[in-house]
Amino acid sequence: MDLDRLGDLCLDAAFAVHRELGPGLLESVYETCLIMELEALQLRVVSQAQVPIVYRGRTLSTPLRLDLVVEETVILEVKAVDRLLPVHAAQLLTYMKLADKPLGYLLNFNTPLLRDGIRRLIRT
Repeated sequence: MDLDRLGDLCLDAAFAVHRELGPGLLESVYETCLIMELEALQLRVVSQAQVPIVYRGRTLSTPLRLDLVVEETVILEVKAVDRLLPVHAAQLLTYMKLADKPLGYLLNFNTPLLRDGIRRLIRT
């Protein structure tokens, strides 16, 4: 599937969840509902995907955990915070690098309008 099309489907799912629930809930609630929406779109989604962290040739005992990985390509980082900070984008870029994924979205559900809580990141 085309990367842009996959990204659009992920956003459609996020908008559906936000429309139904609104802001103010825990990240885990949004993550669970987002999984349901993505699966309804016939997309493969892995929750809390584990990625090994290799440092200087050694694999650390604690893996990286990604909120959601869709179609083995897109990382969705679910937030429910007052506002997205630059550190959130830096964190997602690091996740994308370590997991070798080309596209990621920060999705902050704690906003009156979800479009104000979305950041799209592409790894070059």
